[in-house]
Amino acid sequence: MTSRKPDEPLARNSRLRLVRPRSLATARRAATTRRTRPAPRPPEGTPPRAELARQARLVLADAVRIARWAATPRGPQARPRTAAAPAPAPASASAAAGPLDTSAAVERAAADLDLTPARVRAGWDRARLAGLVELHGATVRPGWRLQAWDRDDSAVLRGWVALLDAWSLVHPAPEGVAPGAVAEVVEAVPQVLSLLQLSHGPVLVPVLLDLLGQRVDELREERCEVPGDGVPDRRSAPVPSPAPGEGLPSLLDWALEGLAEVGALTLDDRSAPEGRHATLTPLGNWAVWVKLEQICVAAQSPAGNIEQSAADMLRGCARLTPGPARDEYRAWLAARTLAGAIAELLAAARGEDALLRGLAFEALRVVGAPAEAEVRAALAEPSLRPYALLWLAEYEGADPDEAPEVLTREEATWLWVDTAAAVADHGESELLVRHLDSAVQGTVPALLDEVRAVGHPRTVQVLVALAAAHPDPALAKAVRRAAFQVHTGGA
Repeated sequence: MTSRKPDEPLARNSRLRLVRPRSLATARRAATTRRTRPAPRPPEGTPPRAELARQARLVLADAVRIARWAATPRGPQARPRTAAAPAPAPASASAAAGPLDTSAAVERAAADLDLTPARVRAGWDRARLAGLVELHGATVRPGWRLQAWDRDDSAVLRGWVALLDAWSLVHPAPEGVAPGAVAEVVEAVPQVLSLLQLSHGPVLVPVLLDLLGQRVDELREERCEVPGDGVPDRRSAPVPSPAPGEGLPSLLDWALEGLAEVGALTLDDRSAPEGRHATLTPLGNWAVWVKLEQICVAAQSPAGNIEQSAADMLRGCARLTPGPARDEYRAWLAARTLAGAIAELLAAARGEDALLRGLAFEALRVVGAPAEAEVRAALAEPSLRPYALLWLAEYEGADPDEAPEVLTREEATWLWVDTAAAVADHGESELLVRHLDSAVQGTVPALLDEVRAVGHPRTVQVLVALAAAHPDPALAKAVRRAAFQVHTGGA
């Protein structure tokens, strides 16, 4: 038997090792082929989607205002917001204001929006976690959800669900509580929400506390990890756990208050004679039902794709299998000049929606040779480069399953995150979990390290969604920790 290095248990843990690797080409086809089964009907009494979206817009109202403020262009032609505002950026500053990471920026936003600095910071945090903005260095760009906010109810609901998945990042944990206990409660919260959803009404907090304690006990029992050889490892010291029930009431209060902050539930007054109770809001009830049913809540495909813009045509084809989708691409291309169609497809690929990026290059594969020059030019654009490299490799005769070999490790990792963003935005939880198989790294720790280093603007949202979707507690905890570190800028 050989000794184990201090950092080896996480990497050797069979539950954190990526198995059954498959090619990025296979993953790309899976991400752009969505299931066509009809969506189940929501429970009786669920408000219409338009009403749910209205409620989500209210929850994220501050975040939207702050996101739009932060993403407003500040070039030499832009008029200052206030007389005290700093001088506009030089002409070379291409897009927008920097992130609200300085006191001066927060104070300026607070003055412009007539909000307190605390509300600005909270709204900015929510805007990032809900995918309303994307950070590119010191530049803020509006996310695709922000651009579709006023017209697309599904974009609004997905943004709110992303915020719900990140509730523990929005609401700081109580001070003085062991990190392990906090992580256990975060992992147990889905069961608490499920009980609230199945109860169809208020549930007393003591009942939720009993359930939380049972789930935490189960998680501690499941913590006994078995290495890949199937033999329990008794050489490493056990990880100390908090005593049963230690701090659980305060942690339950923290979780319920955090979920209330993002609009998932309501808490009655502490002075109620029968005891405090929690009730899911219509939004929270709908979101828990969606997660339990594992359905996609993306917008329905529009009719008449041939007459639509490239972006709307691609959205309309998203539910189709590859064969019918190619037929639709051909019909759309036949109705316009090739040069104009190629330019429009590439413009859709440059947008914020990662699903459209992948679909646009699928449509360009139907175009073939006439698109080669424009695709080669796209190699200079970081967000399009991995897709363009794969397109050119397949165009030059490479097998689709071997084409990813032209990508560097960094490019493959960036594409993995971008594809995961498409799945998180438009796919099912099960598909996001299966997407792990396409990573080029051999273990989850290696994948997380390289995902953090690659700097994709959707990294936090992807990791939070993956942690929320994955059924393995150990893996979900590692992914959630990485999301927190990326979000806070920690090591």
